[in-house]
Amino acid sequence: MGIAVSTPRGLVVPILRNADRLSFAETEKGIADFAARAQTGALSIEELTGGTFSITNGGIFGSLLSTPIINPPQSGILGMHKIQERPVAENGQVVIRPMMYLALSYDHRLIDGKDAVQFLVAVKSALEEPGRLLLDV
Repeated sequence: MGIAVSTPRGLVVPILRNADRLSFAETEKGIADFAARAQTGALSIEELTGGTFSITNGGIFGSLLSTPIINPPQSGILGMHKIQERPVAENGQVVIRPMMYLALSYDHRLIDGKDAVQFLVAVKSALEEPGRLLLDV
């Protein structure tokens, strides 16, 4: 899984290998390590190649919405954006809730649109109830 990391020279996308087998703590440690080493240019070319899917977070720069571009040969990229309070309808009432837009770009030659949308809905559900992720429910 590629994780976009900001450096003084621009974004780089180091690859967190075997991400599906890592715990939350291991994932966080890997991302923190990449971020620290990216600042000093200490990432190797091997750490920047071979990914299949990336995550980018333009929200840390204030982006409300964008279309992330796939970095070939990867199959997709998930863009996360700034969390901002917005008015939403809830039970017939307008209430203020924190909202974040997600954007998924994917290679339609490799990924069926239905599967991509179901993945995006699953990500949305997980973000809305993070405790379920932590408890592995």
